[in-house]
Amino acid sequence: MKQTPHKTHDSQEPDQPIRIGGTILGSRRHICAFFKSHDDHYGVLLPFIQDGFSSGEKAVHIVNPTRRDEHVQRLNAAGIDVAAGQRNGQLELLEWADVHLQGGTFDADRTRKLIAGIRRHARDQGFRRVRFVTHMEWAVERHVGVDGLLEYEASANLVPSEDPVICAYELANFGGDVVVDIMRTHPVIIIGGILQENPFFVPPEEFLRERHGFDSAVPR
Repeated sequence: MKQTPHKTHDSQEPDQPIRIGGTILGSRRHICAFFKSHDDHYGVLLPFIQDGFSSGEKAVHIVNPTRRDEHVQRLNAAGIDVAAGQRNGQLELLEWADVHLQGGTFDADRTRKLIAGIRRHARDQGFRRVRFVTHMEWAVERHVGVDGLLEYEASANLVPSEDPVICAYELANFGGDVVVDIMRTHPVIIIGGILQENPFFVPPEEFLRERHGFDSAVPR
């Protein structure tokens, strides 16, 4: 049966403010968020997720498969009906193997195309905005090197989008030098629970050229 497009309303207009980390998100919406613990992670992100649900926006969560049950429990405990959200298409709950590690390996071009497809599908469903939350520990799996992660994160800034994308990093899993480079690939950062413009951000063309002499053409 063909799915009926999701009906939008005025509160979903793309120019409506997006609140997170104690402030309102601006036009740059590729965010790295650093957390010390699971409680820290959900304490900051759950209000952002709840706000999106109450506004009728689509939520796409790409989670660590070992934490999927916990993630569902946290959402339900916050008053989000996960089962209902999945049935009506408002919530898409994916695991790393569905996106970043599809086929058991990481391929940046393939991943970008998958994310673009998710966005197109959301628009076809009638959602005007998608709120992405991604658990980023997939980058320390044996399937992918840190260089692949950094190029992927930097190149994401070459294609602006009104959809907020939160790349959630738990600090215990990443070395200090990697954290610094991750910060350099995101224009906005959440640290200590506070959202702020990132003073360490490097424009993607410059970052990619600096690391690998990368041709900075916009990925398709």
